[in-house]
This record gives sequence, C-alpha cells and structure tokens, in this order.
Amino acid sequence: MIFSFLKYLQPTQYFQRFTKEGESIFPKVDELPVNIVEQLQIDDQYLSETARAYDLSWQAIQLGYIGNTETYTKFSKLPLKDEYRFIRKNFHSAWVFFVFLLRIFSFNNPFKEFKAWLGSQHVDQQKESSNSIVYKEWETFQSQLLKAKPLVSVIIPTLNRYEYLTAILKDLEAQDYSNFEVIVVDQSDDFDKSFYGNFKLNFQIINQKEKALWLARNTAIKSSKGEWIALSEDDVRIESDWISMHLKCLDFFKAKVSAGVFYPLGNQIPKSRSFFALASQFATGNAMLHKMVFKQVGLFDRQFEKQRMGDGEFGMRLYLEGFKSISNPKASCIDVKASTGGLREMGSWDAFRPSNFFSPRPIPSVLYYYRKYYGKTSARLALLRTVPISIFPYKFKKNKPLLVVALIVSILIIPVVGFQVWKSWHLSSQKLRNGSLIEPLV
Repeated sequence: MIFSFLKYLQPTQYFQRFTKEGESIFPKVDELPVNIVEQLQIDDQYLSETARAYDLSWQAIQLGYIGNTETYTKFSKLPLKDEYRFIRKNFHSAWVFFVFLLRIFSFNNPFKEFKAWLGSQHVDQQKESSNSIVYKEWETFQSQLLKAKPLVSVIIPTLNRYEYLTAILKDLEAQDYSNFEVIVVDQSDDFDKSFYGNFKLNFQIINQKEKALWLARNTAIKSSKGEWIALSEDDVRIESDWISMHLKCLDFFKAKVSAGVFYPLGNQIPKSRSFFALASQFATGNAMLHKMVFKQVGLFDRQFEKQRMGDGEFGMRLYLEGFKSISNPKASCIDVKASTGGLREMGSWDAFRPSNFFSPRPIPSVLYYYRKYYGKTSARLALLRTVPISIFPYKFKKNKPLLVVALIVSILIIPVVGFQVWKSWHLSSQKLRNGSLIEPLV
C-alpha cells in the first residue's frame, strides 16, 4: 500500500493489491512526464522525501493520470507523522480518529500514536480538485476502431421490467453507431416475445427460466457474435453516442476495458468521476470490453448468484491480470433505480442492510469476495469500516451526524449485529470451501 494507513480506510480497494506481475497502479514520480508533474502539488511538510514522492503519485492517480510510466513494485515504511498527515489531507477527521483508535487497540505505542495524531491536527482535509488531468487530444482524436465498425454485442438481463426495458431499448434505437446486436436474457414470469417486435434492433432474445443474473450474463456472452461486449441493464438510460464513446475511449487509451460512469436520475456525474481515470471499480451495468478478456479471466462467478459484488470480483480479476480499465465519463448512464423487478426479486437490494434481524450482515458473497482476495485481516477491517454505517438506511449514508448516531446505535445492539456478522462470516466460509464457480469461455 502506497501509504500503510490506507489499509484501514480502503482495505478492499483494487489498488491495495499488486497485479500478478508484481506491479502497483502508482507511477514512480521521477518517471512521470513533466507536464503531469506540473499539475501536481508538492507537499514539503512531509518529514521524508519518500512520503512526498508517494503523495505526488497518489495525486496523479486521483487526478486521472493514465499512462505507461513505470510503477512502484514495493513501498517503504514511512514516519508515523507522515502517515497521519496523508490521511488528514484525504479523509474526513472522523475517519482519522477512527484510524487512531484502531492503532491504539492494535497495541501500537499509544504515546507515539497520540503525538502523531495530535501533531497533525492543523492539517485540513483537501477539497475535491476540479483540476483533473486533461487529455487535449481527445476532442480531435480520429478513432480507427470506430472507422473499422466492429460488431458490438450489447447484453441486457431483464426480469419483470418491460416498462423500464422499453426506455433503454429506445435509447439503443437512437444510437449513432449502427453495427451492434442486442442480446436480452429475459427471465420475466410472463415472458412476452412479441414485446420485442416493437423495436427496430438486431435482437437475440433468450428466455431463461431460472432467475439468475450471473447465469444470464454468462449465457449472453457465450451466445454473443461481437468482438466487443457492452454490458447494460434494464433500468438505465443512455445517450445516443454511448456505444461510440466506449469504443473511442478504448481506442484512445489502447485499453481492453471501458468502465462507464453511473449517476442517479435527477443528479449529475459526481465531480470525482467526471474525468478519465484508471477505474477503481467495475460495474456490469455500464461497461465495454473485448471478448478475449473473458477468455483470459473467465466468465462471472456464480457464487454471487442472487447476491452482491459479482461485478466487483470480476473487476478484481481484470486488475490482477493487468488489464487497463478506464473510468469513462463520456459513456455515462443514468441509473433509474427501478422500484420493482430485477435483483430485488432475487435477493437483497443492499449488500450491508439485512431485511431482518436474523439475516446475515453483510450478504455472505461480500465477505466471500473480501476474504478470497484480501484475506481475513482486511475483511475484518472492512467490516469495522462498513457495519456501523449500515445501521441506518442507505439514503442517510452521506449524513455525517446520522453516521455518528449509527455508531452509537451499533454499540447498543452489538449482540444482534454480532450475530448477523458471525452468520455472514460462517456462510462465506462455506462459499470459500466450495470454491469459485467460474466457467471458462472457449
């Protein structure tokens, strides 16, 4: 980890791991182009030169640096004060205090910890920068991939959502790119094949009897004819250049994966995701990738059926194999968040908020993913980071006063929460013993 304290605050992020080739995502600052370094802010208040370099490398990734600069393959231990300075700059003070408490309860020297924590209190959290790295050539870039017009297979699983599906299919009819097929895997109770006759699209319609999301996507990928696979959903809206912007991004950055940006209906793209960057997550509701990627990493893991994190686990496999995945705001989509149908009819909508006191918290597939790729320690740290927040409804997650209340409430109901977490851990252990259910693409 570029700064070791990130293991407490981002214990299960892709970038905390090295790839199978032993590389990190963070560029060596001495190797960065001068025009990139000029856009970064040197912090002379760190005690060590190494921490200053790491801070610049972190900045470069956060601001959207995408390049072929040599990356770090190992990280040095930093002075305690530098670690606290870094998290003060990049996280809310409540999370800094959270790290301080974890360090104390982990039997680190309390006097040294208190001195470093107190000595960094003058450091303010930095605001989100609006000065992301700009790729000036983008606007004038003439994509040879677009000119070649490869066949794209757009995959949409659906379940009891014909009303919502109508909107996304109309959006696909309006695409400015024409060489694509649409593969709909329809799991609806009242399957209506005639519904698809209302659209002028090159369809493959698959009526799947089993209600299973990852099976649906895997089936569609195996049935696809396209060189490129575009993943979408039945309750999103897309712009008329959605396909072409994915293809242009893939060509511009010479990547195999374009991870489109989501934003909720009625909102705008979050500032932190409004520019090109290396993707720190993968969502199957908006992405495009080369079909050969599945041949190298396999299809989706069916251990996540009727649960959550299947796309996150797939994204981790992409990362470990060294595939460049680009967070692409130009191929954004609106998340309508349909109130009926879809995964809600298969299982829980929220990974960390169980439907009753006897349900596991979080959903077992979440811990299966965490433990498989990050280990038990990081999984436990992730629970400490997420379980208190999950006490309150999802819509309150950005309300800081309520998060403090949630921490207090979680303490009061520790026996119930403890049972829920134990149950999830136990069920995830069964999943780990059973092993992954990843079918190869041949």
